[in-house]
Amino acid sequence: MTVETGTPRPAPALVPPAERGATRIADRVVAKIAAQAAREALAPLPGAAAAPHATVVTGRQTARVSVDVELGYPCDIGARCAAVRRRVTERVGALTAMAVPEVAVRVERLHPAAGQGRTS
Repeated sequence: MTVETGTPRPAPALVPPAERGATRIADRVVAKIAAQAAREALAPLPGAAAAPHATVVTGRQTARVSVDVELGYPCDIGARCAAVRRRVTERVGALTAMAVPEVAVRVERLHPAAGQGRTS
C-alpha cells in the first residue's frame, strides 16, 4: 500500500544529446526514398518503362545515391536527369537529415513514343 504525500516528484535528469544515442537509417531505406523521389520527378513514366531503381552508400551524415531510370524518347534527357537529381537530393535530405553530395543518374533505356517505333 502506498501513501500519497502530496509532494511532487523531482524531474528526471536530462541526458545530454550526445549521450542519448543515434538513429541509424539503413541504406536500403534511403535507396527506397531515392527511388520514390525519382519516380515523382519523372511522372508519368512511359508505358513500358521499369520503375527507377536506386542504390546508396551512406557515411556518417551523407548519402551518395545512384539512380537507374528509363525515359521516354524524344525528350530533353539532360533536363530530365537534372530534375531527378534535384528531387532525390531534396527528398532524401528532408526525410533523413542527411547531406546528399552526389546523385548519379544512369539512363538504362529510352522508350520511343507511340508511333515512333522502328521502321523497316
